[in-house]
Amino acid sequence: MPRYHKLGNIPQKRHTAFRKKNGNLYYEQLFGTIGFDGMSSLLYHTHPPTAVKEILKSIDISPKIAIENNMQMRALKGFEINECKDFLMSRVPVLTNSDVTIHLANPNNINDEYYYKNADADEVIFIHKGEGVLKTQLGNIKFFSGDYLVIPRGTIYKIDFKNNDNRHFIIESNHPIYTPKKYRNWFGQHLEHSPFCERDLRVPLDLETHDEKDDFLIKIKKEGFLYDYIYSSHPFDVVGWDGYNYPYAFSIHDFEPITGRVHQPPPVHQTFETPAFVICSFCPRLYDYHPEAIPAPYNHSNIDSDEVLYYVDGDFMSRNDIEIGQITLHPSGIPHGPHPGAYERSIGKKSTEELAVMVDTFKPLKLTVQALDLEIKDYYKSWMHE
Repeated sequence: MPRYHKLGNIPQKRHTAFRKKNGNLYYEQLFGTIGFDGMSSLLYHTHPPTAVKEILKSIDISPKIAIENNMQMRALKGFEINECKDFLMSRVPVLTNSDVTIHLANPNNINDEYYYKNADADEVIFIHKGEGVLKTQLGNIKFFSGDYLVIPRGTIYKIDFKNNDNRHFIIESNHPIYTPKKYRNWFGQHLEHSPFCERDLRVPLDLETHDEKDDFLIKIKKEGFLYDYIYSSHPFDVVGWDGYNYPYAFSIHDFEPITGRVHQPPPVHQTFETPAFVICSFCPRLYDYHPEAIPAPYNHSNIDSDEVLYYVDGDFMSRNDIEIGQITLHPSGIPHGPHPGAYERSIGKKSTEELAVMVDTFKPLKLTVQALDLEIKDYYKSWMHE
């Protein structure tokens, strides 16, 4: 839910002649969503954004399903994926349904000569490790470990990495990504009880305008295929824009946890929402302060949602033997809760340093072929008391 923002030079009235110094026109583009009814921005290009010189190969990159119907609690060792020198090919899809695909990535030694556009989905790239600059036609955003990069569909971008130690947890959504409605008033402003506010959202800055004619490769994802398009001008030739549709960053370290006298349910950790799933941030926080409080979560039934947890750092108090970068999947239809001993040993604890990202989907998730290569066998038996 970004607020109104503008960068560069724009005319005073939209859809009117905006001219260069030589008298030629800049080229206006509406970068909009939901059939002119959703968020949009107006961009002004040095060259027409439509000049395609050539369409080259296309490849199928859709997730390959290994388990269609899952009714088993599972755990994946996320840090065991191989590093890859290609930004897009470093993405390893592990869980998917018709609404969302969850990827892991280990992009290292990247020097890609292409730009990327996801024409189907909004992307949330959680930066587990690494830092750099997200470069887009709407401006640049510096990012650091712990950042969520929220990239609306249709954004042309590339990433400049500062070093070769990068780990990403990527949520690819077929629905727009918003901040939770419960945190906003009628006008869209974040309310006082929201765990974050507009000043925590980092918007694009440093608009780069490239007036270059050449062959520029843009890889475009559409319906599971990746297409190679050659454009005749640099994709970052925007001289100015304004509107509401643009990428932004939000650090998980800027999330202010909501706590209470007794254990609070997962919705208090909610960070983003769609009609099909929610994203939550579990952050370091003080525990419940009722004298008889049990800080560990009570057993609960996932009747209508699959729960995915990605473990970022710290000791996750409700689980035993959890590693950094691990993913757990608890499917809808069966109860789950703290591991043996976790319930009891949480009593009397004053705080936690846990850091994790949770995705709850309202449709069941399917496991990919790559997910099975990362699986910790017999995880579903780990609630058995010895």
